[in-house]
Formats: sequence, C-alpha cells, structure tokens
Amino acid sequence: MSLIRSNIFDRNIFDPFSTDLWDPFQGFPFNNTRSLATVDETSSFANACIDWKETPEAHVFKADLPGVKKEEVKVEVEEGNVLKISGERHREKEEKNDKWHRVERSSGRFLRRFRLPENAKVDQVKAAMENGVLTVTVPKQEVKKPEVKAIDISG
Repeated sequence: MSLIRSNIFDRNIFDPFSTDLWDPFQGFPFNNTRSLATVDETSSFANACIDWKETPEAHVFKADLPGVKKEEVKVEVEEGNVLKISGERHREKEEKNDKWHRVERSSGRFLRRFRLPENAKVDQVKAAMENGVLTVTVPKQEVKKPEVKAIDISG
C-alpha cells in the first residue's frame, strides 16, 4: 500500500482493502442551515495533513495549513525527540445579517506529534511557512558504519 494519498476521484469504494471510508452520516444530526455560532469551539482541525519524508540529509515535514498565519503556529521539540506542531485557525466573524448556506472550512486548534529517530539533530530544526504550507526540516546525523576488524585465527 502506498503512503501517498490518492485523489478523491481515484478511490475505489468497492476495494475491500481501501483505507478511505465514506461516512454517509458525516455531519449528522446537523443540517446545512447551522450558523458559525453552533460550531464547537474546539472543532477538529486536528486532521492537519502532514507529509513526512526522509532524504539523505534530513527528515522533512510538510503541513497544509491554508489560511493560518505563521504567528498562529508553534513548532517545538519536546521530550528530547518528539516534534510537536500545533496552532489554531480562527473562525471568521459572523455578521448579524449574514446567512450561511454551508460551513465546511474547519477552525479550532490542531496538534500533531512525531517521534523522531535517533539520528535527528533536534538542536538544528528549521521551519518555514510559504503559501499555506509549513515546512519543518530536521537535519540528520551521519550514521557511522561500524568498523569491522578481522581477527586472525591461530592454530
């Protein structure tokens, strides 16, 4: 199975091994006339999509955070080797005369943690935000190959 997510149109709903599940009751019991005021303050934007790839030089994390300013995001290393990405997307102010037909963009807090491997240089982590994509780069230490010493056999 590939780690790369497929496009929604590439999914096969009849594939018994598919990890993509369609929930026909998603949003139930809410209807489409709910206002922003009824949305839970801590609604789950916790599903911030994050890719993690390893290159020969570093571990690279990319998080899709559209509409989130860099001031609203925290990147931390805790417990020595746990990368923590957190933040909050604020919801849009609701005007008294507005009539919302659909509210699909999530708001609220998000938090993701990743246990970094031993070869991560956690003291050299760098983060950058560009066009709604947060890129966190964690350099890797060079892995020293163990020395092999030949032993002479006597006799």
